[in-house]
Amino acid sequence: MFLAEGIILGVLGIAALTLPLVAGIAATVFLGWLFLTAGALGLVATLRARRAPGFGWSLLSALVALIAGAVLLWNLLQSLATLTFVLIGFFIADGVLTIAIAIAYRGQLAGKWEWLTLNGVIDLILAGLIISGLPGTFVWLGILVGIDLVFGGAALIVMALDARATSEAESRA
Repeated sequence: MFLAEGIILGVLGIAALTLPLVAGIAATVFLGWLFLTAGALGLVATLRARRAPGFGWSLLSALVALIAGAVLLWNLLQSLATLTFVLIGFFIADGVLTIAIAIAYRGQLAGKWEWLTLNGVIDLILAGLIISGLPGTFVWLGILVGIDLVFGGAALIVMALDARATSEAESRA
């Protein structure tokens, strides 16, 4: 499930990077649904892996994405301001939670948990970039979200492939 989630997040991230800059309500609707989808996929993947380390953190991260998407879709008339502040909150919360998940996986993913840590640090950097560029950052928010999704997807893909290789090696032994 992590591999599927990582591929989907990567594809969604590439889509966000290649779309032209959008403004107003269109950006809010697009990113609201993007976060709802990512949150729903994360929730399904997390619930299927209840015994995995960091379950609570993963569950909370998926819920943060769902809430961010719902807030964006609920406040369509305040699109750019809402989008900017929701993304700041999402990137900070997701960055901290992703680092917590990485620490929980540290013992099981020797040499790979750093990818999750990097993803969390990138989220925090993106939040800082948005804050430092206010009010002009609304022009390039879609690019920042795309970067976040690509790195998040890549981290999940690397972890899933490593877990698969480890599982196959253990089953042969």
